[in-house]
Amino acid sequence: MIHTDATTAHTPIVRVLALGVALAAVVAIVVLAFSWPAVTADAKNLPIAITGHAEAVAAAEAAVDDSAPGVIAFEEVDDRDAAVSAIETREAYGAIVLGQEPEVLTSSASSLVVSQLLGGVAAQLQAGVNAQAQAAASAQGVPAPPLIEVAVTDVVPLAESDERGTGLTSAMFPLVLGGLLGGIVVSLTVIGAMRRVLAVVVYSAIGALVLTGILQGWFGSLQGDYWANAAAIALALAAIAAPITGFAALMGRAGIGVGAIVMMLVANPISAAALPKEFIAEPWGEVGQWFPPGAAATLLRELSYFPAADPAFPWLVLAAWAAGGILLSVVGHFRTAGGAEPDAEASVARVAEPDAEARVVV
Repeated sequence: MIHTDATTAHTPIVRVLALGVALAAVVAIVVLAFSWPAVTADAKNLPIAITGHAEAVAAAEAAVDDSAPGVIAFEEVDDRDAAVSAIETREAYGAIVLGQEPEVLTSSASSLVVSQLLGGVAAQLQAGVNAQAQAAASAQGVPAPPLIEVAVTDVVPLAESDERGTGLTSAMFPLVLGGLLGGIVVSLTVIGAMRRVLAVVVYSAIGALVLTGILQGWFGSLQGDYWANAAAIALALAAIAAPITGFAALMGRAGIGVGAIVMMLVANPISAAALPKEFIAEPWGEVGQWFPPGAAATLLRELSYFPAADPAFPWLVLAAWAAGGILLSVVGHFRTAGGAEPDAEASVARVAEPDAEARVVV
């Protein structure tokens, strides 16, 4: 019987080549996952409220649709107050008010990109209204009326501490990464499914207090009530971390990879944290709202800027993922009759005999 030091052994060339190909494939998948939403971003059916006389509304809708087919889905409302209400409840990204004093209502807090798009619509509307007025005056042989200026009003603006909205947007990736790291570290260092649940709860609660203090108290990225934002972040962290520990309880360490792939490579790119969900290819924009990253991004934006909006859906989505992760841990606890992951015994054995893998028996 010959003992060979594993440090002097060579990895088979086939395994080396397979590893290189596999790593290249992983990198390609990661690049595709994160680049695809941005590269294919194309606004479709953005809900925009519109109000005014029927003829003026029809003319405005036709003009906008001719210049940007399919980009805006107009929703007619009774008056300006109704348009403002639609924006404040997040039923619309903005509004066009037609009449003696035409006006375009925007909401930079909802989406800076859409606000800029509506600014272009305002310029187009102003040019069209003035052209019609001048043509009518010329036909009647009277002096041209004064030029009409279409006002642009930001109904729900971003806070002065985050005028470009970059703070709120950039906060989402660390939040997702924090949930992933929490779930992975807990799964690797804590043995016992129910103990992992406790660790996730403690981590989520304390992590939320710290993150909210940084994002709201220091950076000013979040607005509104501190405790409501902290609760949302705590639930978001748990909704990401708990499924990972739950999968680990059922599948062992392979479950960690499953959870990480779902959250990072599937859910995060379609979360619509940086762009409205209407910019993501259908139906993925809507699908993304059913995952923790998308629900967390929507919830924090609404808590910060839209108190009149109904946040029930993102709360329920986050709660469902957190509860689902805990349920998986409970099932794994009874399945293994001890709370450890399926390969826990092997992990304990490796700890007990750390140099076991360093010997090769021939």
